[in-house]
Amino acid sequence: MISNRQIFLQSLAQTSDSPLALEIEYANGIDMFTTDHKRIMDLISGISVSNLGHSHPEIVASVQQQAARHMHLMVYGELVQAPQTRLASLLTSLLPASLQSIYLVNSGSEAVEGALKIAKKFTGRSQIIAFDNAYHGSTHGALSVMGNETYRNAFQTLLPDVLHLAFNEPNELQQITEKTACVIIEPVQAEAGVRIPAKGYLQALRKRCTETGTLLIFDEIQTGMGRTGTMFNFEQQDATPDILLLAKALGSGMPLGAFIASREIMETITFNPPLGHITTFGGHPVCCAAASTGIEILLRDQIIQTVESKGALFQSLLSEATAVKEIRRSGLLMAIELESPEKVQQVIKTCLDKGMLLDWFLFDAKSIRIAPPLIISEEQIREAGEILVNVLSA
Repeated sequence: MISNRQIFLQSLAQTSDSPLALEIEYANGIDMFTTDHKRIMDLISGISVSNLGHSHPEIVASVQQQAARHMHLMVYGELVQAPQTRLASLLTSLLPASLQSIYLVNSGSEAVEGALKIAKKFTGRSQIIAFDNAYHGSTHGALSVMGNETYRNAFQTLLPDVLHLAFNEPNELQQITEKTACVIIEPVQAEAGVRIPAKGYLQALRKRCTETGTLLIFDEIQTGMGRTGTMFNFEQQDATPDILLLAKALGSGMPLGAFIASREIMETITFNPPLGHITTFGGHPVCCAAASTGIEILLRDQIIQTVESKGALFQSLLSEATAVKEIRRSGLLMAIELESPEKVQQVIKTCLDKGMLLDWFLFDAKSIRIAPPLIISEEQIREAGEILVNVLSA
């Protein structure tokens, strides 16, 4: 009899020639369990998705209840659906007055695509500025603003008139001009290995965009929903974007993304032509139900308020390992830099053997990614820290 692993390798398209190929039977909290009953502590949250852990009972219940009421009814934007309006009401209550119009999509890449479209149409300009080592997704437009030539060049020709600047270099901001439609940036560069902007850098970027009439897009697909210690990272930056992108943890484990702007900006896709941006499954009611419940739990249980102290505990424990060259951290998004990519892979493999899932970064092979569910306890952090320090010391 053919196994699930064989089907996985033979019939499902592979993203690399070395997938983990672990078969997970169920997951709960910060733990996943294989079909042979091995416990694996999840320290990456499905790449910053499962902020409330796996199988949170309230989220599971909201998914079940909404599925019993109705699932897909009509393409997004035509029918009034309570799960969508509930989510929109929650999000707008947390956002400033300039970010009150929400377009719901299925993923982060789709949020990027929508944002680039409305920026060009609203401004009437074509130039897009992004940053080296940025990651914004793998679809055509999102790939065009990715800050890595290896990934871009394999799929040329991409969008024209895209300029990449060096991240954290204030002098380069003068290249933003009256010809620039938008600047897209991660307020903390995730796949670059948790690169944090210097003090005042994002404020200077905001000022330059305002001076030139350029729309500023913050990609908070990884940093949003409490990951860095506030609901949205821009709250820490004294810089508000014109367009905000969310996904990953937004759906509380379900596929959901959003691009958010002012009504004035968003209205550019409602006319000339009408239906200027459409999606069949965006804002799926079951996904929206999960998202709303997740946000309510984050707020009710004050989980975000614990993120910084948990991240600091992790950092203090891992600082003891002499193999660690540097730790870069924003809340519970961490990069642990080692001496070489080979050492990173060795540590990740050994930790997996010991029941702990870690990962690396697309554009920083010398660093280990740690981004556990925000619900991780102090006891679990100490357990994970002890395993990792022992592996690093060995």
